Amino acid sequence: MGGWGYGLMSVSMVLFWGLIIFGVIALVRYLGRSDRSTAARPTPEQVLAERFARGEIDEQEYHQRLDALRGRSRPYVEP
Repeated sequence: MGGWGYGLMSVSMVLFWGLIIFGVIALVRYLGRSDRSTAARPTPEQVLAERFARGEIDEQEYHQRLDALRGRSRPYVEP
């Protein structure tokens, strides 16, 4: 085997291991991302409850928006 054979064999080995490492990293990132995206997203009702708990909205607005989210409509009554 001449100089070109050793050079080609070295480049092939580096490419092979590079593809293996890239594949493992891509697989780990793919599996890690799918679990995190579904668990971290709160529902609209949870967001509304958090806003109510922080005092951003009052009780009447909370119930109106909650009814709207659930598909029920209640008439607006001025206090």
